[in-house]
Amino acid sequence: MNVRHIARLAGVSPSAVSLALRDSPRISAETKAKVVRLARETGYAPDAQIVHLMRHLRKPREVRQRACFGVISFYDSQRPWEKSRHLTRIYEGMTRRAGELGYRLEPLWLRAPGMTFRRFRGILETRNIDGLLCFGSPDFAEEFPSELSRLAVVTLGLSIRTPLHRITSHFYNDTVHALERVHRLGYLRPGLVLGSYEETRSAHAHSAAYLGWCEHVLGSGRALPVLRLAEMEEKPFLAWIQEHRPDGLIFVHLPEMVARLRALLKEQRIRVPRQLGVAVLSHLVQGSGFSGLQQNQQLMGAWAVELLAARIANRDFGIPASPRVEMVESEWIDGGSL
Repeated sequence: MNVRHIARLAGVSPSAVSLALRDSPRISAETKAKVVRLARETGYAPDAQIVHLMRHLRKPREVRQRACFGVISFYDSQRPWEKSRHLTRIYEGMTRRAGELGYRLEPLWLRAPGMTFRRFRGILETRNIDGLLCFGSPDFAEEFPSELSRLAVVTLGLSIRTPLHRITSHFYNDTVHALERVHRLGYLRPGLVLGSYEETRSAHAHSAAYLGWCEHVLGSGRALPVLRLAEMEEKPFLAWIQEHRPDGLIFVHLPEMVARLRALLKEQRIRVPRQLGVAVLSHLVQGSGFSGLQQNQQLMGAWAVELLAARIANRDFGIPASPRVEMVESEWIDGGSL
């Protein structure tokens, strides 16, 4: 079944059928209703790939040539990725994949002085930007502004409370992966030291994975108390080590705290891995001197672009009723600490 057959049945031209199926104002309501009814009765379904291609080709040439995704965040700086190696690697992954798909990225400052969400929406409309890549917010309870809610949006991480399509690290699986590695190497009393920020950022996935794994692998009551630290506080850390005597350590914290851990262990003459095996889960592990899991930022950036391109191709705009969440597993780094 095709458009020409429906046109013959309706007594109109094929172009009129095409316009009617696109709900064009150039076609009368009566003709639209007739065409839609015939399409339904004959089982006509358009080819999604052709529809997307034709929608793109109908745009003016200058619009097609500058097709881009806006890149935003709720941080106070215009380009937060320039101040963080972690975010820089994500942005590099975005840029590379966007280029492969025929898009360019345009950084836009959502919180520029004097900027309002309404004005920002006008800027996007002027520049024909209908897709946004978002680096999230320092406020985990941030709500996405209603003025921008009709766009296609993909955000990174879990920091925005509004249900959006998002890419995040697979925090739960990463913790299980690390525990399974240390257990295979013979560590029987692994403990978890968890940064307070990382606990919130992961929606408690690290602690949930640790407690669940210990119960099912080591047995009920064998998990050590989880030590939560805002930073790398020496006194509570050493007291925890002395009281619970872990033989292996799963350390989940920011890169700067990983460096402090290394310095503290050296200062206390705790020999790694001879006395204590250490597996680090962090944004950056390479070069830290520890073994562990480093977040795959390049892949996170690439997947964010792919997901946004798919949302636009499927005309999936607005706040999704069923948001799609894609989780990226981290990469294992051998650093000699196990």
